[in-house]
Amino acid sequence: MAASVAARRHHRVITLPAVTGIAYTLSWVAGLSIGAPSPKLTASGSEIVSAFAGHQGVVAAQFLLTEGLPAAGLGIVSVLLTKAASRAGAVTAARVIGGAGIIAAVISLVQFALGLALSRTTAPGTAHLLFQAGDRLDGVKMLALAVVGVAAAASGVLPRWLRYAGAALAVAIAASGVVYLFLLQSLALLAAPALILLLIFVTGTGIALGRYGR
Repeated sequence: MAASVAARRHHRVITLPAVTGIAYTLSWVAGLSIGAPSPKLTASGSEIVSAFAGHQGVVAAQFLLTEGLPAAGLGIVSVLLTKAASRAGAVTAARVIGGAGIIAAVISLVQFALGLALSRTTAPGTAHLLFQAGDRLDGVKMLALAVVGVAAAASGVLPRWLRYAGAALAVAIAASGVVYLFLLQSLALLAAPALILLLIFVTGTGIALGRYGR
């Protein structure tokens, strides 16, 4: 009897939304753990090329783990959250989540492509263009994710603690988005709390949606 109950609980947790949410965080953690160079937001083209020289494979891997794979995670969680909000009658929130979430996912995929190109270039001018384009797009993506956080908090679909996390994410990641959009190196540390809240929100939402679907 106890084994049967444990098996049912395990089955409730191992769902597509839950696996996607957990995989999102694991991918980010792996990407940040491989030790790729991280030039300043205001780095020159020659500084960028010099920092990445000899680390092309590691740089490409980091972009895959922090932008490429997470793009799929953002897309899946956004679509599932949109459906859940729509079923709950929060139609406006559902539309906002769907639109902003897909925009964030597409931008993340574009950043992955730009990152791959950046990892291979040795021309300072091209490196500078690709690097700044990726960072500014990161700013736009963060602002889109701030919108997702607000709409998710307003939808009423998620548990209370996740609604609070969504609201906190909106504030933190909007501030970080401004930093990256305008390349404000002196405020770059704002990205750290925003990323932590994003990982908590996406993973928590995935797990919550898995249980909600059941």
